[in-house]
Amino acid sequence: MKLHLLASSLLLNSFNITLAEATKPDILSLFSDDHAVNATLSEHRNNVDWWKRRQLEKNKLAEKQSYDMIFIGDSITHGFENAGKSTWDTYYKDRNALNLGFSGDRTEHVMWRLNNGNLKKQKNAKVIVLMIGTNNTGHLKQDPSETADGIKIILSTLRSRCPEAKILLLGVFPRGVQPTDPLRKINVAINERISKLADAERVHFLDISDKFLDEKGILTKEVMPDALHPKEKGYEIWAEAIEPTLIKLGAKPLKKSEKKPAPSN
Repeated sequence: MKLHLLASSLLLNSFNITLAEATKPDILSLFSDDHAVNATLSEHRNNVDWWKRRQLEKNKLAEKQSYDMIFIGDSITHGFENAGKSTWDTYYKDRNALNLGFSGDRTEHVMWRLNNGNLKKQKNAKVIVLMIGTNNTGHLKQDPSETADGIKIILSTLRSRCPEAKILLLGVFPRGVQPTDPLRKINVAINERISKLADAERVHFLDISDKFLDEKGILTKEVMPDALHPKEKGYEIWAEAIEPTLIKLGAKPLKKSEKKPAPSN
């Protein structure tokens, strides 16, 4: 439990969430070992003030206009508004993109958000980037098959609510410094399962895990200081790695002046 509290406190602080908010009982319950959850059953976090505010803010943005590109995920996607802001501004700011990343979310939280306003008026979205599941691993060490089943349900929702969109399903990013890290192994197992959800028509799977690692499979501090969340270099690697696939799926090409050289590991 102490490890849960430390990890959650660091994570929440990185997104400008106060210590008072981070220590409320309703937030602590998200990391409690006895908190009954299921990766396949939709669940909200409206008892968490900042999460509820962000949900309402994103719903307003979705209702206001239709977006061409939508990024969906957890704190790693949320981080495009913080450590990855420069990368977002370079690659996505002028391409009519919406960030639907919420720190701390698991598959069940994404399910709830997508069915409660995050995708309002997004029937004409062209490309959706989905990367979710590392909190199912980190918070609960859930069985990879259960997390994969949750992702399958999310994909079904996206197909229904965004019928014109191509979906880029990303493999869950590596975590832990060493290749032998138990949580990284769970994420690898998730990726093995969700890779089979691609149909080469609506859903396209891409695992860019190796882009973040050195030749020995080490996740360095230069890329992810806490062995989980990317810093600026990590976001540059991410954007560069998926760009060719985004173009193939119909995303608006970057202007030549916007393109950046590939980051070196």
